[in-house]
Amino acid sequence: MIDEVLVRCRPCGYVMKESELGDVCPACGLPRNVFEPYRERVSANRLFILALDIHPIAIHLSQTFVAMIPVLSIFHMIFPDFYAEIVHPVIIFSIFALPLSLVLSFFSGIMDGITRFKTLRTPLLKSKIIYSSIILILGFGMWVTSLTGQNEWITLIISFVALACAVKLGLLGKHLIDVILPGTYVRRKKKTSKYAPKGKIAPAK
Repeated sequence: MIDEVLVRCRPCGYVMKESELGDVCPACGLPRNVFEPYRERVSANRLFILALDIHPIAIHLSQTFVAMIPVLSIFHMIFPDFYAEIVHPVIIFSIFALPLSLVLSFFSGIMDGITRFKTLRTPLLKSKIIYSSIILILGFGMWVTSLTGQNEWITLIISFVALACAVKLGLLGKHLIDVILPGTYVRRKKKTSKYAPKGKIAPAK
């Protein structure tokens, strides 16, 4: 199988297949004429920060809580006597830990976005920030309903909305997971030149 030709957005470093490039960079939103043939070029500081994986770790932590709350809540409603002395405290702990983990995820995501793309004003990142803000508000909403002793159904509904936002965030993040940073992709030499794509990237102005 012959490798696809890769191109790189010079301002933000987003690397993608040439055949999938549209009118603008999907990461930073700049026009396609800022793209260039892929080259290995990235600062050591950026690679070091990204290699720490702070945001992915924070995301997995918050996703654990946002998934546990509705699942355990429904389980506790169906089987109220099944180790209630364990299940109920775990639900309460998850409700209180969720907003804290979301704050960590939010700010680590901001840092990751700036480090990776050097901007937050991109279509994908704007959408992630919006959904992250919503889920953060919902997380604190569950905290308040739990503290004030509101009906458990209210907490359950909020938790499902938060879970839906988390799923949407995961789908948005999936696009960015596939970003190939300069210096991390090893291309194989092509066997022949007859498979080279005919289209060319417009020269930068």
